[in-house]
Amino acid sequence: MNNKIDQLAANNIRALAISMVEKANSGHPGGAMGGADFMHILYTEYLKYDPSDMHWIFRDRFFMDAGHLSALMYAQYYLLGNFEKTDLQNFRQWGSVTPGHPEVDVKRGIENTSGPLGQGHAMGVGAAIAAKFLSARFENLFDHKIYGFITDGGVQEEISQGAGRIAGHLGLNNFIMFYDSNDVQLSSMTDEVTTENTAMKYESWGWKVVTIDGHDHAQIRKALTDAHNETGKPTLIIGRTIMGKGCVTADGTMYEGQCELHGKPIGGTKADFEKTLLNLGANPEDSFAIYKEVEAHYKTILDQKTAESAERKAKFATWETQNPEAAQKIKQFFNGDLPALDFGSIAQKANAATRDASAAVLGYLAENVENMIVSSADLSNSDKTDGFLKKSSVLKKNDFSGAFLQAGVAELTMASIGNGIALHGGVIPVVATFFVFSDYMKPAIRLAAIQELPVKYVWTHDSFRVGEDGPTHQPIEQEAQIRLLEKIKNHSGDQSLLALRPADAIETSVAWQMALENKKTPTGLILSRQEIKDIPTTGNSRFEDALEAKKGGYLVKSNDDPAITLVANGSEVATLIEAAEELEHIIKIKINVASIISEGLFRSQPKAYQESVIPHNQLVFGLTAGLPVNLENLVGSKGKVFGLDHFGYSAPASVLDQKFGFTSKNACEEIIKYLEQNNYNISK
Repeated sequence: MNNKIDQLAANNIRALAISMVEKANSGHPGGAMGGADFMHILYTEYLKYDPSDMHWIFRDRFFMDAGHLSALMYAQYYLLGNFEKTDLQNFRQWGSVTPGHPEVDVKRGIENTSGPLGQGHAMGVGAAIAAKFLSARFENLFDHKIYGFITDGGVQEEISQGAGRIAGHLGLNNFIMFYDSNDVQLSSMTDEVTTENTAMKYESWGWKVVTIDGHDHAQIRKALTDAHNETGKPTLIIGRTIMGKGCVTADGTMYEGQCELHGKPIGGTKADFEKTLLNLGANPEDSFAIYKEVEAHYKTILDQKTAESAERKAKFATWETQNPEAAQKIKQFFNGDLPALDFGSIAQKANAATRDASAAVLGYLAENVENMIVSSADLSNSDKTDGFLKKSSVLKKNDFSGAFLQAGVAELTMASIGNGIALHGGVIPVVATFFVFSDYMKPAIRLAAIQELPVKYVWTHDSFRVGEDGPTHQPIEQEAQIRLLEKIKNHSGDQSLLALRPADAIETSVAWQMALENKKTPTGLILSRQEIKDIPTTGNSRFEDALEAKKGGYLVKSNDDPAITLVANGSEVATLIEAAEELEHIIKIKINVASIISEGLFRSQPKAYQESVIPHNQLVFGLTAGLPVNLENLVGSKGKVFGLDHFGYSAPASVLDQKFGFTSKNACEEIIKYLEQNNYNISK
């Protein structure tokens, strides 16, 4: 080790970080200056990866929680050769690869999108779980480390409790987190908002905790070495650091640890930008330069890492030769290849609740998909993910041979862990809870959509028919909220989330097939608690009919030249079929019924197909157990939607159906009113 070059490199990182923020006139320089020492030591001496193959599946992974410290990451990765000088000079600008908060970019070393505090380290926990899961199946090959970097804000976010509890409970000794503890927040000092003992808190969760001077390189090394040697616990390294380390005023006086250094350019504070650059050993005329000694040092480091990874790859190549079937399986897992699956063979009970139909599918998947982790927020026997659990076992400390994660009551943490599992690769994450509690998951769902992660959500108890539990448990507006993500394009130009509300048990089998085949974006399955009448078969088999759901919507009852088309999804489809049959006996009319399992997917179909299902400028009536907006775009300006505009009430589901008008009889009456309003000649 060379203390002089290490200090010079850390100062180079500081100078680059403040230069980015200064040029952009936007960003967070102070924390980047504080964390520079840890980042330099971690990346040069501990983190294992292949500079020539950044997607190497056996690499260590670094998960940033504090996304506002993106300048710290970009400066570090610039020294490693992953960014160009112009990239740093275009920090936070249009079209730049250095956005204000880091976005997934594995080829440049960025493992996760971060910004909303707390989620980054929870994703790191998910990646650590994935590595343990894979190691249990492949002779401990996936023994790499997952590193996290968190700040005071991330520790304060409530999600940190869930992540800390689960990581400690599972004994994730492959997870090492650095806590950049500088006592400064964006608008106040930390002592104005908290008096907790963070070390004791994490120790109570089962973590190894060590507190160090975060600027002392020897202490950083010892903490990391001890963390590597820990066999039974995740490690929290509390690094006491100084906000704005190295800042000086115009007269050269030290100006560190101040709140104002957190979130605005150095030049906009009492510190002086140019004098600070000089204090850090930088040239104010070329502040984006890499110091010559640092450049030479990092070239040596990169050569070492390339050689070390080549040696490990050679060992793995030998293992591949000796274990061809297992090696092929690893490739399939990381390519996202599915085994041959026959969803049509899954036996479904007649008139089943779609949550029960999902349980049947999960039981089949437990026996046929080896790289799936299913998780539930203390509801496995109610959201019916126990269909999977009954054919697997729970992940436990020192035993990751199972495939079910009992997350406890922590929906947001569970969803973020699912994101981390997906980011690690090789494992398919499924997370489940009641649909109304998707509210708790929404920040992680949004990040899954932004990061284009194929997480699968199971949301049961999908309507007011939860019944006696009352309005707190009865989703009304949740479908509208989730389907907004079907209307948003991700940066690849695709629909950012696929939301599926199947109409019966067989359509649920198809929905699961769609979910597993969707490798680009997250998928949500919205499932009923109550039983649903099976949709009548129109072709050779109900499964063949239901495969039309892959187009987002299709006709489950069809006539030539219909007078009206009825539109719904989920349990309301069966209600409309029953209403249509009743109306055809009452009045002489042709009625079509459409099941639109996903409006976003349906709208991606050719216009001709959409028109064949829901004719333009004809009468269309929609029924939804949620807000009318769920179907208003589908029925069009001439259409009508019967839905809810109020919260639920506590009563048995059958009573609520009557009170709210969700019976076939009331649907008939509403359809007749709609026909009469549109001057349709009704002959009885």
